Amino acid sequence: MHLLAFGLGSGAAPKAPGTFGTAAAIPLFLLLQPLDPLHYLLLVVVMSLFGVWLCHRAAEDMGLHDHPGIVWDEWVGFLITMWLAPSGWGWIVTGFVLFRFFDIVKPWPIHLLDQHIPGGWGIMVDDILAGIYAFAMIQFAAYVYV
Repeated sequence: MHLLAFGLGSGAAPKAPGTFGTAAAIPLFLLLQPLDPLHYLLLVVVMSLFGVWLCHRAAEDMGLHDHPGIVWDEWVGFLITMWLAPSGWGWIVTGFVLFRFFDIVKPWPIHLLDQHIPGGWGIMVDDILAGIYAFAMIQFAAYVYV
């Protein structure tokens, strides 16, 4: 369980575990990218719901609400970002940068929700919203440039 919560170990990075965790989600995205959009979305929804339980359990075991090493939420947020994104490494890098930006900056209401929602939902919600914000930016860029 902790291995999954820690993104197969990527969250154990001594510096910037969220960034390393997001980078570790790229191979998973490449595996999922060929799925049709509906199945991709359903899988991400399942991963999100599972993540609420997983992150809550891992945080509870470690005695810390949102341990920096828990990066399952980053995996889900990045996968949300990349749903329906055009193919290519340029889009993957753009999605990575946008997701990390929104996850770090936490614009309204992300920061507010992150501070006030306890447990697994609290751990997951900021990354889900950061993923949605980054998704919107990717889709806008794809509309303009593709």
